[in-house]
Amino acid sequence: MMSSRQVPTRPDSPDPDPDPTPADAGSHRTDPFRGRRIHLLGIGGSGMSGLARIMQDRGAVPSGADAMESEVVSDLRSSGIRIATGDDPLAEDIPGDCELVVCSAAIRPDDPALERARAANLRILTYAEAVGLAMKGRTGVSIAGTHGKSTTTSMLAHCLVECGMDPSYIAGARCPQLGGGWRVGAANLGSGEDSRPGIFVAEACEFNRSFHRHRPTIALINNVEEDHLDFYGSIDEIVESFRDFARLLPPTKDGGRLLIAHEGGHRREICSGLDCEIRTFGFAPSADHQIVHDAAAGRIGIMEDGAFVAGWDTMLAGDHNALNAGAAAILAHWLGASWDRIAGALETFEGVERRMQRLGTVDTRDGGKAVVIDDYGHHPSECEATLRAIRTSMRPRRLICVFQPHQHSRTRFLLEQFARAFGRADLVIVPEIHFVRDSEEERRRISASDLVDRLRATGTTAMHAHPFQAIVEHLEEVLCDEDLVVVMGAGPVWQIGHELVARNLHGGDS
Repeated sequence: MMSSRQVPTRPDSPDPDPDPTPADAGSHRTDPFRGRRIHLLGIGGSGMSGLARIMQDRGAVPSGADAMESEVVSDLRSSGIRIATGDDPLAEDIPGDCELVVCSAAIRPDDPALERARAANLRILTYAEAVGLAMKGRTGVSIAGTHGKSTTTSMLAHCLVECGMDPSYIAGARCPQLGGGWRVGAANLGSGEDSRPGIFVAEACEFNRSFHRHRPTIALINNVEEDHLDFYGSIDEIVESFRDFARLLPPTKDGGRLLIAHEGGHRREICSGLDCEIRTFGFAPSADHQIVHDAAAGRIGIMEDGAFVAGWDTMLAGDHNALNAGAAAILAHWLGASWDRIAGALETFEGVERRMQRLGTVDTRDGGKAVVIDDYGHHPSECEATLRAIRTSMRPRRLICVFQPHQHSRTRFLLEQFARAFGRADLVIVPEIHFVRDSEEERRRISASDLVDRLRATGTTAMHAHPFQAIVEHLEEVLCDEDLVVVMGAGPVWQIGHELVARNLHGGDS
């Protein structure tokens, strides 16, 4: 029975098969997007913008609307995609020739454009449903887990590209080596009797159970922890949702395969009753694929049955990235790439934006240099893993962390975990919590000062500061030679790191 929290992602599209192609369309339309006029609401988001590009490259005529102008919107327009933003009346309208509407998770149910689409009886898909539709006719590979999805998706796509397997992919972060957060690859691999479907790799987010709309043949579940508790009522509901996701995989005889973290505390619950092949990976020798990480040497290896099958030098720090890379390597091998070529590809992987991304150095008050890092971490486990990796690999004199909590509800639900996550930082600066997807009532229940108080209670030096400009100026005053500042969070906090570096380049005034 569905609990009070287990509601469909959107009442417009409860149909498990979102393919809008009419049953009598015939064989002339082999791609579900080809020839269609598709309007995307929230087109400026990282996933939605990539989806628009994929649709365009596969023969659709996309258009869209977004709340504001941005570099992403400008780039989409330069590709011939019509986009209305902000107060433009067209932003609340639907083009008259539109056949299909796709909306991001950020679009409210009472959005004027969405209401017009309903009134016109247009087919409406969520972003996740559209991604599932994009997988149709291809070997879908869904990358799931509480953490590491964007990095692992990009790692796998990079491997497959370097191994000549021409994949399509879409992720929630930009990978400069791949030209962005999306790619359109081959619809088919090989020819004649050896022909097989092309590969489509997609990040699969558990929020709102959206990953249930994917169509995977192969899936990764990297880790399962408490998150999105504004939607899920408990860890039990989260585990149940991941189990339902795993049940999307076809039986082993039809190619269904699941790779799941061996050390995950909920692995057995998730895997119970599955018909697909199940393999585990992790640091434990008892895992089907053991990941070996020599952090000091910067080297990762994979062992099967006690023997090394692959090893490579890595540019990325942290045990978490070793697990991400190991999972990507195993999936690439499942898809047909050789271990040698996989190892060579991963040695050249440079990372994705906002994942321990080095922005540059700044001059310090004592005549030295301090490093500035930008990171997307917004869950306690992510924050702790990033700080541990920085301490181990970069060894700064002082580690200063600017952390902006993302969502009031997440901060309240995970307050004690956050309080223990920053012990490796010498100073934590906390701006206002980024207000998103919560009610005003929730907003009043917790503040940044509450987190600062809990951090101090655990022995962490912490302070609350706002606005961002004040934090930039404070950092300029306190940074010394060989310090490192990492700016963390999923909201606009990235502006602090970029502003700090820009002001240094322009003599203190950007």
